[in-house]
Amino acid sequence: MQPDGVLDRVKVRFAGVNLNLKAYFYLLGTLGAAYRDSELGESGAIQYGEGHYTCFQFGYDWRRDIVESARLLHEFILKQRAYVQAETEKKYGIKNLDVKFDIVAHSMGGLVARYYLRYGPADLPSDGSLPTLTWEGAKYVEHVVLVGTPNAGSVDAIGNLIEGRKFGPLLGGYEPAILGTMPAVYQLLPRGRHGAMINAGTAQRIEDIHDPELWERMNWGLADPRQDKVLQMLLPDVQDVAARRRIALDHQRKALRRAEQFAAALDLPASPPLGLSIYLIAGDAVPTDAAVAINSDDSAVRVIEVAPGDGTVLRSSALMDERVGTNRVGRLDSPIDWTNVHFVFRDHLGLTKDPGFSDNLLYSLFEKPRVGY
Repeated sequence: MQPDGVLDRVKVRFAGVNLNLKAYFYLLGTLGAAYRDSELGESGAIQYGEGHYTCFQFGYDWRRDIVESARLLHEFILKQRAYVQAETEKKYGIKNLDVKFDIVAHSMGGLVARYYLRYGPADLPSDGSLPTLTWEGAKYVEHVVLVGTPNAGSVDAIGNLIEGRKFGPLLGGYEPAILGTMPAVYQLLPRGRHGAMINAGTAQRIEDIHDPELWERMNWGLADPRQDKVLQMLLPDVQDVAARRRIALDHQRKALRRAEQFAAALDLPASPPLGLSIYLIAGDAVPTDAAVAINSDDSAVRVIEVAPGDGTVLRSSALMDERVGTNRVGRLDSPIDWTNVHFVFRDHLGLTKDPGFSDNLLYSLFEKPRVGY
């Protein structure tokens, strides 16, 4: 399966009623008006005249490994860069223009963008070490705007992997074993040092959220014996229960270790190279799950603390605030050297629909004075 574009609308039929929910519709409209969006132009939604396209939608499979998506982003940028260079030479006679892009990324897309900026198309080393910080992707990017990005992970990922995801009465959901096959969900786990997971019995912080032995010992996710009914569907050619479990545990073990490595690669403090600006737009007014307690007897996940955010991503996670889980006070301590931060009082998807979001986004990209040139 391949993604066929950015999710602009969601069409749902419920109880005989057709619902048309606008996802990134407003964001695409804003950027399509400011730039020349290739997909909007080719579909006829906007008439741009004779000018060539300068805005492109990168769709990725949110289930797959985020590093893999970063590699695909690199290929996508090189392709569109060559297109813009060719059009610029054809129309204006300028050869080999040093084309740089602006990236606007919502939620997980911001993690794809951050990894790409730091490491380009490089994979995580197979020995578990960190990749060399080259800022390879920054060669082709001038501004990046992260919108509601879970830079320190999301508490929701814990519940999703352990208990599955329910969308509501009559709407179904995902079993833990289904979500447990998706590498990107593990890469959304919060940092243990921030106190996101508590042992309900001892009231102690569970530091090593990525420890595969912990997940196996607690029968979480793919290690839950009750999920064998799902494993039978996922592995129809494997008839033996023990064999299915070995395969599931091996996958979970690799996914957890890779997620730990991915988090460490992003958490490495580093200032961006000259000419790259990193902006954040985040929610700050919706109660958001901040910590959960887990009972070792039944693995029930219970929310015990909420904090400001957008309902999905904490304000502190978006900022990658390292004061969380410590006694430190004072100014922000983050491994991300933010150029500017703006807060919007909306929920996770509503961030992109807010007029304040559009105004600040366009100012940051088109009007804010440049420094360091």
